[in-house]
Amino acid sequence: MEEDKTNKESPLKVNRRHFFSQLSVGIGSLALGSLLIPDLFKKEQDVLTGRALGIPHFAPKAKRVIYLFQAGAPSQLETFDHKPTLRKRMGEDLPESIRNGQRLTGMTSGQDKFPLMPPAVKFNQHGKSGAWVSDFFPHIAKIADEICIVRSMHTEAINHDPAITFFQTGSQQGGRPSMGSWMSYGLGSENKNLPSFVVLTSRGKGNSQGLYSKLWSSGFLDSKHQGVLLRAGKNPVLYLNDPEGISRSDKRHLLDNVSSLNKLHHVETGDDEIESRIAQYEMAYRMQMSVPDVMDISKEPESIIKLYGEDCQVPGTYAANALQARRLAENGVRFIQLYHQGWDQHGNLPNEMAGQAKDVDQASAALILDLKQRGMLEDTLVIWGGEFGRTNYCQGKFDPENYGRDHHPRAFSIWMAGGGIKPGITYGQTDEFGYNVVENPVHINDFHATLLHTMGLQHEQLTYKYQGRRFRLTDVAGNVVKDLLA
Repeated sequence: MEEDKTNKESPLKVNRRHFFSQLSVGIGSLALGSLLIPDLFKKEQDVLTGRALGIPHFAPKAKRVIYLFQAGAPSQLETFDHKPTLRKRMGEDLPESIRNGQRLTGMTSGQDKFPLMPPAVKFNQHGKSGAWVSDFFPHIAKIADEICIVRSMHTEAINHDPAITFFQTGSQQGGRPSMGSWMSYGLGSENKNLPSFVVLTSRGKGNSQGLYSKLWSSGFLDSKHQGVLLRAGKNPVLYLNDPEGISRSDKRHLLDNVSSLNKLHHVETGDDEIESRIAQYEMAYRMQMSVPDVMDISKEPESIIKLYGEDCQVPGTYAANALQARRLAENGVRFIQLYHQGWDQHGNLPNEMAGQAKDVDQASAALILDLKQRGMLEDTLVIWGGEFGRTNYCQGKFDPENYGRDHHPRAFSIWMAGGGIKPGITYGQTDEFGYNVVENPVHINDFHATLLHTMGLQHEQLTYKYQGRRFRLTDVAGNVVKDLLA
């Protein structure tokens, strides 16, 4: 039998029939698309909709997200949910009609009593909106008319790991892509020299829950959508710098040769992950120049240093990361995630939370003011909050001077600003005990749907097929909370 020589001479294995079968876009559309979006035809396509990724579904209000995640869950009762009833009924047992048999953690399930505990800090109203903010946050109080406080968040997860995983990925179990990865997948990057998704971490003085790379993982999406962790110090990205004796031109020559070999391997195997690895090598090469420049705050004026506070000059602090977040945002990074650990106050809450609040208060407010003065707040969505709330009763022995609060998923508070969110409003309400949501509940799926909406993405259309199932950030739920949109 004569040997089949079809495509034997072409390393790309492309013949005339294959070429025309793959050509699905007209010349006019190609020309227009390439003019509007130069990298359009280098991007992925959603296999379910056929829509080229990197293009919003509709005109977005926000171009980027800065998420100030307070890991460990700050108490809503010491932050933004003012409940005078707790002060009036201090020490009384929480009525069973309010608790209604809710599942408790192992830390309080054995308690015979659940004595109501008011906050050890005072609340005052601020701004034209009259928003209630605790005295732990004097700087955030001054920007009350810039932020939208949501007091009706709720979730199912009652322990830290599933709760924070749920917030970051839309699932309580690990393995799903994070919010930043979904954003990178759907919209791509605005700067070829920096990742579209960057992570910064800081640690407070309180009890810290662990942070895991699964929180910024790309999951089953292409690995190029993985969050890049920038560390404090001289080497923000591990293994990014070249060894001594390797020049820039030597590195370029090496990458070109490695890329050629990888491309040949890709032709043979068809493994798309090889292309992703090529792109990551190129990104690392460009980051060698771009990351040190972005991380260098030496040229920031004294007024900015004063705005964020002296701690912003100390690498690894929350204030330093907040300033870096602004610099990353103005350099085209799509999703910037800050994690600040130390909010798990099961005991000694008044003292520990006061210290945590001092860590983040000035810099959080400064970020909003800094973005606003640069004209960036209107298209930058800033989010502040943790993974769940805290109980209105004290954990363990009743002591008004030194108390703690257990985990509480039924009701908690976050705030947002900019990026198409209504400023100067308080949305949702809890009962007089601050225990249950009684008005305008916002589930995490709703929060995700709303976040994607501000970025011009319809959450039900941003999908990825994996192992025979269609996945999305909001899973099979979620509604855009239109009352929050400007």
